[in-house]
Amino acid sequence: MKKTADSIELKTIADAMLEKKGKNVCSLDLRAIGTSICDYFVICNADSGTNVISIADNIEEQMLVKCNRKVVRMQGRENAFWIIMDYANIVVHIFQTEYRQFYRLEDLWADAKMTKYGEEE
Repeated sequence: MKKTADSIELKTIADAMLEKKGKNVCSLDLRAIGTSICDYFVICNADSGTNVISIADNIEEQMLVKCNRKVVRMQGRENAFWIIMDYANIVVHIFQTEYRQFYRLEDLWADAKMTKYGEEE
């Protein structure tokens, strides 16, 4: 399978999450849905605000180094309950665990094709 820019970026984000102990890492392919604001969501959770910030920092650094991509905008860093990082075609969601369970993005976007990253790789 030929690696596309999207697949390299998704793997870079997922690896950066896993490297900093992100849990339940997955991506949702939103392209077939047609009503979404981006092509992909990449989602993970962590048990503390400190860990959420650490994951966001690692993603920002790895995307710049490996993919030459700067984050377009980022929100949520000040409280670290839920950080959203916008890379235009990819939107990254880093939740504290309880907020991920509450918002359940995977259920809201259940029509999207999900790819899980981590232990089973």
